[in-house]
Amino acid sequence: MAAPPDPEDELAGTEAPFVSHLVELRDRLLRALIGVGIAFGVLMLWPGPGALYDWLAAPLVANLPQGATLIATNVISPFLVPLKITLLAAFLLALPVVLYQVWAFVAPGLYRHEKRMVLPLVVSSTVLFFLGVAFSYFFVFGKVFRFIQSFAPKSITAAPDIEAYLSFVMTMFIAFGAAFEVPVAVVLLARLGVVSIEQLKAWRGYFVVGAFIVAAIITPPDVVSQLALAIPMCLLYEFGIWSAKLFIKHTQTPDADAGAGVDTKPDRPA
Repeated sequence: MAAPPDPEDELAGTEAPFVSHLVELRDRLLRALIGVGIAFGVLMLWPGPGALYDWLAAPLVANLPQGATLIATNVISPFLVPLKITLLAAFLLALPVVLYQVWAFVAPGLYRHEKRMVLPLVVSSTVLFFLGVAFSYFFVFGKVFRFIQSFAPKSITAAPDIEAYLSFVMTMFIAFGAAFEVPVAVVLLARLGVVSIEQLKAWRGYFVVGAFIVAAIITPPDVVSQLALAIPMCLLYEFGIWSAKLFIKHTQTPDADAGAGVDTKPDRPA
């Protein structure tokens, strides 16, 4: 005979059959795919794949010699590359919908103190990733391409391949997007008790060295892009330490809240 549910457990009695979870997961995935599909359809109509690629290539084209353009060395590249750009842009545009479906699927199985921890991390990590991508496009690209072209001999006519440029852009977007996740990583490590705030402060010097090493490995071999990645990482590390203090304070477990005299009633009755 099954034991009665624990009256202290706010999730007691809310369990659902395994098949129900699979059905809900399927529905959430379909809704996320529909969101991406709608965004893709809208972008195909306006501004269109060609216009999206022109916008993405604008920082490089602006720093090429007058009259120089990007080239396509593959027969189907002029069709496939803009299509890939459109699909990527559609996913980024629909990312809030995708993340909401993920959150709606896992939230019912979380305690209130776990919701207070997970939701801010999901939202902040998304915002920081977008900030990293925007920082690389609007600030880093123009300076990097200008710096590289200043070293090009006059006897060389620059004509980058569009697939190579897409690969470069994706690498930079991922690198800067991941680098801007430093505060989230710091907060998560501190909240899980892996490291303490005091240890994070003591490791500042090691992190600075590590940031410059990482920047030297994953960015092009020029000082501009390396500094543009390493310096924000160091600043974001300090921001992560400050955020960790606030995050730990406002995401205490029920036991810690009870000890502090905080009301721990569940969001919904068990």
